[in-house]
Amino acid sequence: MIDMAIDHGVPEHILPASWKTQISAWLAEDTPSFDVGGFVVGNEPRTATLWGKSSGILAGVPFFNEVFTQCGCTVTWHAREGSHIETHQGGGKGKIALATVTGPANGLLEGERVALNILARCSGVASASRRLLVNLRSAGYKGILAGTRKTTPGFRLVEKYGMLIGGADTHRMDLSTMTMLKDNHVWSRGSITDAVKAAKAAGGFSLKVEVEAQSEEEADEAIAAGADIVMLDNFSPAGVKVAAKNLKERWAGKKHFLLEVSGGLNEDNAEGYICHDIDILSTSSIHQGVRHVDFSLKINVPEGKGPEESS
Repeated sequence: MIDMAIDHGVPEHILPASWKTQISAWLAEDTPSFDVGGFVVGNEPRTATLWGKSSGILAGVPFFNEVFTQCGCTVTWHAREGSHIETHQGGGKGKIALATVTGPANGLLEGERVALNILARCSGVASASRRLLVNLRSAGYKGILAGTRKTTPGFRLVEKYGMLIGGADTHRMDLSTMTMLKDNHVWSRGSITDAVKAAKAAGGFSLKVEVEAQSEEEADEAIAAGADIVMLDNFSPAGVKVAAKNLKERWAGKKHFLLEVSGGLNEDNAEGYICHDIDILSTSSIHQGVRHVDFSLKINVPEGKGPEESS
């Protein structure tokens, strides 16, 4: 069984108070001046169907809803966020009806592309996250699968939300939520020990410090200096298992720390890094370059009165 955030509450409740301003900005980007297409269709009441056209995990519902709220429309969902979309269940043409959107025609069309782009990207991230997590659990891994900070500028909130819906850990949200000391930090400061001491002094007791280690010796120095998390970066699968075992045995009863493995992990090789001494597997492969889930929004027309929905 996979324990996920969506099993413990309403996902939308985790979003910051400012999130709706991003929706406003994206709508403004898409319609910076006149909307001639909206003028053409007018504001007659219309109903549209959101179609799922490829399989995956549905994610991004709050963002989709808010786009249409700001366009004067309402959304009624026929599928639950976090559920798996199976297009063959929709009855023909490889699609399934997921939601009904009602409102003025110009509002439906103003929000259409922004809403679909968000939903497609967020669902793609959730799908990749869930897929890898299921594979790891099936292989016996009981630790944490996490994403990274390698997100799209201006779109991090949506991508991190997708990871959460998919069951992955979001990792640190930004530079302020955890201090990660990488090779550039260490080289600039002079040593791992000095870098950790400086970070602890400035961050205080409430801010965790993670250190990227390129060798077992660097990991030892980080642990001795007080790092909360040590990342074994770009180790081979065999090297990870040896180093992790040695570190956990050597520091048992002396220092508490978590071990994270990162660097080139993906669906094809992640299972090779599994061992009981590793607490966290982190990878950007669940949110960078992932395939989007395909959706479309079509205004409903009486049969024979308009173009058919294409698959």
